[in-house]
Amino acid sequence: MYQPEGCLINTAENIRLTSSSAGLHEAMSGGKILEGRVSVCDGEHNMIIELPCMKGIIPRIEGALGIEDGSTRDIALISKVNKPVCFKVIAINPDRNGNETAVLSRRAVQEECRREYIEKLTPGDIIPARVTHLEQFGCFVDVGCGIPSLIPIDAISVSRIAHPSDRFAVGQDIKVIIKSLEGGRIWLSHKELLGTWLDNAQMFKTGETVSGIVRSVEDYGIFIELTPNLAGLAEPRPNVRPGQHASVYIKAIIPDKMKVKLIAVDVFDAEYHAEKLKYFVTDCHISHWVYTPENSSKVIETIF
Repeated sequence: MYQPEGCLINTAENIRLTSSSAGLHEAMSGGKILEGRVSVCDGEHNMIIELPCMKGIIPRIEGALGIEDGSTRDIALISKVNKPVCFKVIAINPDRNGNETAVLSRRAVQEECRREYIEKLTPGDIIPARVTHLEQFGCFVDVGCGIPSLIPIDAISVSRIAHPSDRFAVGQDIKVIIKSLEGGRIWLSHKELLGTWLDNAQMFKTGETVSGIVRSVEDYGIFIELTPNLAGLAEPRPNVRPGQHASVYIKAIIPDKMKVKLIAVDVFDAEYHAEKLKYFVTDCHISHWVYTPENSSKVIETIF
């Protein structure tokens, strides 16, 4: 029910209810959540929604949780122009000529989402999210009805990346894990969904030549990512840069040392679409995740 923004806008129910005054009255009386695209954010930071049947307006104070107390800045409203937002209809006002304007509230939806959904989540719960924007330090996602949260860059995957855009794209639908809920803030992780070392290593065999991405270049070798949660080490090679693609021969897979030894057959520049993420966790909740094999001397784990 409380999905990331953009999930409702093209549904039959949303189209029906936003297409007529009667539909908007029905949505208002039933407290239904609708979506529409913001066409303008005016000088007073009111968001204008051009509904099929009439003009809609989300007053600045109704634009988002935190606008009233200043914990959310107005840039959060400006950045929604030309994007879908959720809302509830709180009034339909006719003017002297009989033309109607719908007064809408996004804040009311977010308050309900937080009360009925977010606050009932517990650490370890796995929920859907949609990528909204990417910064050097992490990936911002919509966890429901435009409520934002952050996946820190080091929680995106085990394989280290230079920037979240190495893993995600804006608008991408992903899954996330609730790490903690503190003081109204939602802390997220993602790497645990991408499998353990063994989960990933079992996808490969010694003697195969496979594709990879260069993630870092050190004096002693080149770290090449085979999957988001598995990288191997190849011997040094000149003129190699992070971000390049590679074809690599798998020389050895050593579980107790968590090592994959590689030989770089070729390293080159290419623009390939990122492969769809493979999630190894299919449950809706996990409480404990151990990345390392049982016989490994090093333990990498997450306790939720």
